[in-house]
Amino acid sequence: MPTVVLMDVSLSMTRPVSLDGSEEFQRKNLAVHGLNMLFEHMASNYRLEFTALMAFSSLWELLVPFTRDYNALQEALSNLEDYDKTCVESALNGVSNVVQQEWGSACPCQVMLVTDGSLGIGKGSLRHSLQTLKQRGDDKKFPLPFPFPTKLFIMCIANAEELQMTDAMDNLEELLRLSGGDGQIFTMEGPLCMKSVQAMFGRLIDHAYSPFHAVLHCGNLSSDVQVFPRPEPIVVDEEVEPMPRTVSTDLEIVGFIEIADISSPPVISRHLVLPIAVNKEVDEVGAGATDELEEEPSASQMAGKSPNFCVLLHGSLKVEGMVALVQLGPEWYGMLYSQADSKKKSNLMMSLFEPGPEPLPWLGKISHLGPISEAAENPYGEDDSKSPFPVQPQVKRSYAQNVTVWIKASGLQTDVQKILRNARKLPDKTQTFYKELNRLRKAALAFGFWELLKGVADLLERECTLLPDSAHPDAAFQLSHAAQQLKLASTGDSQYAAFDHNIAPMHTDFSS
Repeated sequence: MPTVVLMDVSLSMTRPVSLDGSEEFQRKNLAVHGLNMLFEHMASNYRLEFTALMAFSSLWELLVPFTRDYNALQEALSNLEDYDKTCVESALNGVSNVVQQEWGSACPCQVMLVTDGSLGIGKGSLRHSLQTLKQRGDDKKFPLPFPFPTKLFIMCIANAEELQMTDAMDNLEELLRLSGGDGQIFTMEGPLCMKSVQAMFGRLIDHAYSPFHAVLHCGNLSSDVQVFPRPEPIVVDEEVEPMPRTVSTDLEIVGFIEIADISSPPVISRHLVLPIAVNKEVDEVGAGATDELEEEPSASQMAGKSPNFCVLLHGSLKVEGMVALVQLGPEWYGMLYSQADSKKKSNLMMSLFEPGPEPLPWLGKISHLGPISEAAENPYGEDDSKSPFPVQPQVKRSYAQNVTVWIKASGLQTDVQKILRNARKLPDKTQTFYKELNRLRKAALAFGFWELLKGVADLLERECTLLPDSAHPDAAFQLSHAAQQLKLASTGDSQYAAFDHNIAPMHTDFSS
């Protein structure tokens, strides 16, 4: 997911930090050092991440738009200028605008606020913004929560003791809560120095920017892969004691299925699956041996020439038009498939289903699927003219029937008008009239809408009095009979208000 780095360049960031036996640094220098460390890590281990750099004080500025060029980000950091007071609210409005303009409101985003914990002064300060939350109109709403899914990481160039001496920590925690609570506040441990800021950004890297490496298995074949972006833990609400479920580092392919059968299933998230080269000999070589290896081919060049199961799988799925079902953990599945970016470029993707033994109802339980060779006869037919999917449920689903829905008044009005139209065409529309009448009667009984039955009965009696002289005699009998039955049902008498009971047409000398 994309990352926005929000760098505080207010005057409070220029406060000096005294380091024993070395030159004097500003807090801004410590922040820049930590961000450079983060960008170097992302350039080598998380290079697919799109990152933008913004600076703010009382105003905000987009220094580097979303990019994967980490050299440009580091160069912008080295050219930061100092400005006036801190205004976090203005900066958060800027983040909202930048992200929505580039990614819309559906893409999850990580926002990293790098500050010294100073809240600002007077109007526009974070303290003032939080105190006036409930006195605002719709045109001046606080930017949090963002309209897109967000993880907010607050990197404080200060230690916890310094923040707790004032109300800074309480206000930052409230800011985190307003963002949705899905994030963390990082503070420096010990004295303010390069080592402490490295440790703080190291904790952030371990928490949010460490690559997810796994081993993809299929029978006797396997491949080391990186899954990007890293899969997030999932909490299943239906469980008695919800526990976060994480994707296993051993991904087991359990079978293959045609794209037409899997269709377009609902998924939690989508990820790139990239093969990685594991060359232990190169990894274990020390720094002193670099001169000897200059003429040797690099690990990536060697990996490009060696066979890889991940590449074989990607090509096979693309050519055969199939997807691979992969087990992510106990009773948790996903699918691997080839997705084309353009006519010439495609990627191996992995989508995660909802945890559970039956994530896609039309396939049934994943554990019940098996190879075609074990079936008594080919479920697809000899000429692929049929399909075993969707699996028919043993119990008829409620949504498979025509259910009457009256969410809006217009829906109820339409059903009543349909009955009256058929009533005026009696006896030709006798069967249709009673079919619609019984449908409305059942819905009214199910909802406990007794007044509706009485009202429709009155309408039918009125229609009976308005029949023209040329009307068929049977029409008056049928309308009177239907009105009487509805009135009896509206009393709630079990004999006439039974849900399974249907009003039958009245047999007359005129009816055939």
